[in-house]
Amino acid sequence: MEKVIIWHNPRCRKSREGLEYLKGKGIEFEIFEYLKEGFQPEELARIIRNSGQPLKEFIRTNEKEYRELGLKGRELTVEEFAAIASKYPKLLQRPIVVRGNRAVLARPPEKIDEIL
Repeated sequence: MEKVIIWHNPRCRKSREGLEYLKGKGIEFEIFEYLKEGFQPEELARIIRNSGQPLKEFIRTNEKEYRELGLKGRELTVEEFAAIASKYPKLLQRPIVVRGNRAVLARPPEKIDEIL
């Protein structure tokens, strides 16, 4: 089985729910704390594209940075958002679960089943 990685924020309830869902499935996985470790924009852009989900689902529009950066109403490309999120990672919705070339924004956690 390909390695499963969860992009996780331990302070986020939805992210913790995704983590517990994986544990409940008995699946081995790695935790990637993207807020601490950081990430390259190209990596995030690839994950978003591989998910097949709309970009807007990955953007946390209720964050202070979203307003301060004037993102409301802007049509961002995946690359533009990935570059912004690499500098302001709080803007990234979570958890994201990656397995090989597939990824899913795990909201609700049951969406993880789509890539297992």
